[in-house]
Amino acid sequence: MTMTTNDILDLMVAALVRKSGGSNRHWRLAIGPVAVYSSATHPHCNWSVSPSGSARDTAAIEQLLDSVRLSHPIVTDVRRPHAR
Repeated sequence: MTMTTNDILDLMVAALVRKSGGSNRHWRLAIGPVAVYSSATHPHCNWSVSPSGSARDTAAIEQLLDSVRLSHPIVTDVRRPHAR
């Protein structure tokens, strides 16, 4: 099963809340949007994020990214609609 950008973001947020505490909102803002690239030009991993926030937050995100990229290197840019 291919993960979507929202799936990857949800996975990372849940892991960070469990490991480091804080709120879902805090970690979503710190991770930022998931950028998706063409699999033709990025065959090994077609997505990235640009974390922001404190040095502690960025380090926690970067550490998590290593394992998430190994487990889910390819994502699709299918986004589910936001609840209103």
